[in-house]
Amino acid sequence: MHQHSEETSSTRIGWAFVLNLVFTIIEFVGGLLTNSTAILADAVHDLGDTLALGMGWLLNKFSEKEPTASFSYGYQRLSLVAALMNAVVLIAGSGWILVEALPRLFNPVMPQAEGMMLLAVFGVAVNGFAAFKLSKGKTLNERVLNWHLLEDVLGWIAVLLVSIVLMFVDWPILDPLLSIAFTLFILINVLRSLISTIKLFIQATPSKQNYQKIVKQLKMIKHVEDAHHIHFWSLDGEQHVLTAHIVVSKELSNTERIQLKDSVSQKLASFDLAHTTIELEYPDEPCRDH
Repeated sequence: MHQHSEETSSTRIGWAFVLNLVFTIIEFVGGLLTNSTAILADAVHDLGDTLALGMGWLLNKFSEKEPTASFSYGYQRLSLVAALMNAVVLIAGSGWILVEALPRLFNPVMPQAEGMMLLAVFGVAVNGFAAFKLSKGKTLNERVLNWHLLEDVLGWIAVLLVSIVLMFVDWPILDPLLSIAFTLFILINVLRSLISTIKLFIQATPSKQNYQKIVKQLKMIKHVEDAHHIHFWSLDGEQHVLTAHIVVSKELSNTERIQLKDSVSQKLASFDLAHTTIELEYPDEPCRDH
């Protein structure tokens, strides 16, 4: 089941990469033909997105490799590396767009509106389809990559609106205004994703509420007197890991140990953990991790 999910993730990212690459080439040609600096600027930004998608695709595929002696958990965290790198690329790209758009507020240039409109419709369709494909994914890598594509969709909607308005009125300043507004919107959301990614890198709990529930569930189990050294973290934002020490109230028979293990499994089943390690400590036994 896990392998099937990862293959689906790689396929979605692969489709988004191919679509973005083809459209970036078309965009550069269209920007030259329409004499639109806004489209050329977006083409450069799309080129960065294409590189980010390609990197995310390769890292996501590599993360499917089996665990080794050097990487005992496997390579799932490589997709987390990709999410971090892609977020940084997107933030840098958004900053570049703002640097380009702000001067145009004071010196706007009138492009060829009809050509802009045709490219914008095509841009919304291509990037929208790619974003839809990635929206089905659950990994953090896919979510960050999806923001790349959503930024492009919103950018092309801005170009479409501006091109329609410019066909009737001479207001070229609308182009930088809308670009700045959409870029700031995406930038805020990507910063949130970046914060989530950094938290996972430093092994923060993926959910404080679930951590508290896990502690409560472990302490409710029969014969469990206490639970400590509970560590709940995530490999990639989707595959979670739990390790814990539980102190039992007495020496357990073989039957009671089996029952205890079954109880632990039942209590933790709802949290869908990828890896679980539980250590038993008996009465008056010192914890070796203290």
